[in-house]
Formats: sequence, structure tokens, C-alpha cells
Amino acid sequence: MEPAARGAIFFDGASSRRREVAVDLTADGLVIAEGEARLALWRYDDLRERDGAPGVLRLANVAGPELARLEIADEALAGQVRLHARNLAVGREGSRAAGKIVFWSLAAAASLLLIAFVGVPLIADRLAPLVPLSVERRIGVAVDRQVRAIFDGKECAAPEGRAAFDKLMGALTKQIATPFPIEPAVLASSTANAVALPGGKVYVLDGLIQKSKSADEVAAVVAHEIGHVAERDGMRHLIQNGGTSFLIGLLFGDVTGSAVVLTAARSLASASYSRTAETRADRHAIDAMLALGRSPVPLGELLTRITGESKRGPFDMLSSHPLSSDRLDAMRAADRPVTAPPLLTDEEWRALKAICAAKS
Repeated sequence: MEPAARGAIFFDGASSRRREVAVDLTADGLVIAEGEARLALWRYDDLRERDGAPGVLRLANVAGPELARLEIADEALAGQVRLHARNLAVGREGSRAAGKIVFWSLAAAASLLLIAFVGVPLIADRLAPLVPLSVERRIGVAVDRQVRAIFDGKECAAPEGRAAFDKLMGALTKQIATPFPIEPAVLASSTANAVALPGGKVYVLDGLIQKSKSADEVAAVVAHEIGHVAERDGMRHLIQNGGTSFLIGLLFGDVTGSAVVLTAARSLASASYSRTAETRADRHAIDAMLALGRSPVPLGELLTRITGESKRGPFDMLSSHPLSSDRLDAMRAADRPVTAPPLLTDEEWRALKAICAAKS
């Protein structure tokens, strides 16, 4: 075993904790230790270099957690690692080329907007369409675990309830074109909310289902969330509210750092979209419900009912989807006579209401 060298920073990929570690080069690979505790063994053939700060060797482990990173600032240690790890550059050229394209495209757009003294929301509006879909999907995967933790909800999968939910989602996804396949789930959280992540994940929380009086109310809310996916509003919101660290990570092609992921997840969970974004998402919901022969008004009815409740948490539906009178008026103005049967039968609706019920 070669002498240990300090000066390395380790992110385990499961939390946002920044650890100062010692790294030993052994015959098997890099041994990463914190004090007396051995945290990980990264084999040389699994090491890949990622873009980092100047003078820092930033490593990922293709056989380990996707978000885990090891940053080595010690030049001597970095040199030893390069001698032992033969695959550092594997897959890197394509990533660098794509990263440069994204960087210069986004940097040019950002510079033009800033020079013109345009506000941050409009900057986000211009940058979001330039983010490659593959990058947005990576962001969605990265924040997914944190969003689940924020709502402290496990995925509900009671068979009859899941079948009813899938039927509802199948009808809605046929009506709204999105850049990503929609990946829906119900989480066992008492919070009355639904949230759409970048990349196509859509979560409906059980608290929202329990506050709904009909399948049409749930369907209209879900159609609204799919509308946010279609418009890439989640990406706009992250650029606008994610802070400097998120924007820098986006420009340099690395947006999955643990601290950035946590900030992004909390931002999405409590997302308060602009009136323009909410109106666009409403339009998708209105069109989808009308195409299915149902009324769009239940969306407004549900939000109005939640508005009247006195106790609300930071992640309740009202906080993230404030209902204005003009939005409600637009739903009523677009309303048409119902021409199709309910989206779910009474039995299916009862099953959906019980999707998170504990099984004995």
C-alpha cells in the first residue's frame, strides 16, 4: 500500500455531506477513508474523470452511486491515480463535445439577455429550451429521491387502485404531447399536492386524492401537471430559482452535485410558478378534459375548495398553484356540456381513493 494522501473531498451520492477524506492507493483500487472508518473502495478500472475546477481531479465511479464524486486537489496523488486508472477518459470526449455545445449556446443566450438588462424570469424562459432533453432527464433522476424524501411518501401500489390510476393517466397522456414519456406515481403523503419534475416524472400525493370529490378533479390536476412537463416549466423554475451554483453546474454540464440537487428538489416541491406558466398549464388541462368529453371546471373547484381551508403547509396545492379569478373564469368560459362517461367507474374511483390504504 502506498502512503495515504489527504486533500481529497468525497460526496457519497446519497446525501449532501461534504467529507474531507484520506485516499490510499492499493493493489485493488482507491481506498477512501474518513478517520478510522473506511467509506469505499473504488477500483481503478471503474474510475472516470469528470469536469471539475482547475487543478482538481474529479472522479466518478461507474460501479458505484451515480452522484458520488471524489475530488483530488493534491497534484502528486492525482498523478498517481492517473498512472493506475486506465479508463479515466472513456466516454469523455463525447461528453466534452456535448458540454461545450451546451455551454456556448447557453452562455451566448445568457450574455445577450443580461446585456439587454432583461429580468431573471425571462432569462430562464430563454435558457430552458436550450437545455438538451438528456440533461433535463438527468436532473429529474437526480432530484427524484430528494423530492420523495421531502414529502416522506412511499409509492402506493394497491393493485386495484394502481389499475385505476393507470387508466386515468393513459387517457390523459394521449391528449397532451410532451417531450418526455410521463412516469406517474402516487405517493403516500397527506399533503394535498401534485408535482411534475423535469424529465417527465409526475407525482400525485394521496392527500390530494383524499381531498378530491371526483375522478375528474384528480384528472384535471394531473393534466395541469402534464402541461407543466409539456412546457418544460420545471426546468425554467430551476434556472430561475436554483441559484448561482445550479446555473454554473448547468453551463458546465454537471448539475447533479448533492448540494445543488437538494436545493433543486426543495425548489420544485414548493414551486410557485408564474401566472403565465400556470395559465399555460391550465390551457393544457382545459383542452385535455374537453377532448375527453369532460369539464375542465373541476380543476378550479378543487383549488377553490383547498383555498378555503385555514391550515396549509408550505407544499400544499394552494402554495404551489395559487388560483386567480381570471384563471377560474377561463375554465368556466371554456366549459362545454359533458359528452362522455366519467373517466373512472364508481368502483374504480373507490379503488383510487384506497390506493395507499394499508393492507392487513
